[in-house]
Amino acid sequence: MATIAFGGDTMLGRLVAERIAERGPGSVWGNILPDLWSADLLCVNLECALTTSAEPWLDGKRKTFYFRAHPRAAEALHIAGVDLVSLANNHVLDFREAGLHETLATLDAAGIAHVGAGRDLAAAARPGRIDADGLRVGVVAFADHPDEWAAGLGSAGINHVRIPADDDHLADLRRSLAVAREGADLVVLSLHWGPNMRERPSPEFRRFARAAIESGADVVWGHSAHVVQGVEFHQGRPILYDTGELVDDYAVDADVRNDLGALFVIRARPGSIDEVTLVPLRIDDMRVSRLEGAEREWFVERVGRLCAELGTVVTTAGTRIIARARLGAPSH
Repeated sequence: MATIAFGGDTMLGRLVAERIAERGPGSVWGNILPDLWSADLLCVNLECALTTSAEPWLDGKRKTFYFRAHPRAAEALHIAGVDLVSLANNHVLDFREAGLHETLATLDAAGIAHVGAGRDLAAAARPGRIDADGLRVGVVAFADHPDEWAAGLGSAGINHVRIPADDDHLADLRRSLAVAREGADLVVLSLHWGPNMRERPSPEFRRFARAAIESGADVVWGHSAHVVQGVEFHQGRPILYDTGELVDDYAVDADVRNDLGALFVIRARPGSIDEVTLVPLRIDDMRVSRLEGAEREWFVERVGRLCAELGTVVTTAGTRIIARARLGAPSH
């Protein structure tokens, strides 16, 4: 049985980059390296370009935030044991195609697989293939924004999907999952979707995620909201609507507490994922550590409430949170 861990948004630029320069690339992981290293496969959403390029994407308007880290920051990913990153997000092209190309080259040189963005649509849509303790895993990644960054037949960009999806986009999704299934025991769908600071997935997102499971995904791995959302099981397979943040320097919302997150861990064999384990985490001073004390109790209660709304039962086991499908719960 393979152990696969999913981290949320991982932003290694700005103040995080300054701390890396001061304290070393492994410092961002605080005391969680044993948790990261325990997984047979570790996947994160890389929410920045790895580039020295300084020319920002404009196209007639300036973005609010531009994220980049020096290519040397790939050492932080290597220390953590990251095996695969999703690049289908709204920051990988912050420094234009030059920044994307350097990001791809940096990851290739570091031996880190990447999905969801590329030199053209074929490259952006190409699934990643990783072996996790003998379990063959296929990963495909999409983002629902920005629309203008969608990769084309001869243009670089992200693997884009529209939600709510029309018939053509659902057909593209089914084809992508079918390609990812070729030679794979388990298929993961990565989705960078929706607005920030949302505690719950929209009805449209829930319909899309369930359609993805019905179309061949074994795990739906979401990110973008910056906060952990509830876990749902559909047809015996987990939907991680949003895995929150892994490390960043973002301002903290006092209500939704985007500085509190989790590492999501599944133990999988072909056709069977019975539960999802959450390791609660906290980002402080540009490093991530295990969440403890009263804040952990608050986080456990919040996760339990959000999961219950989706038909999922939450229990605790030591320092971890266990999410399981409720026995007899209908498959919506």
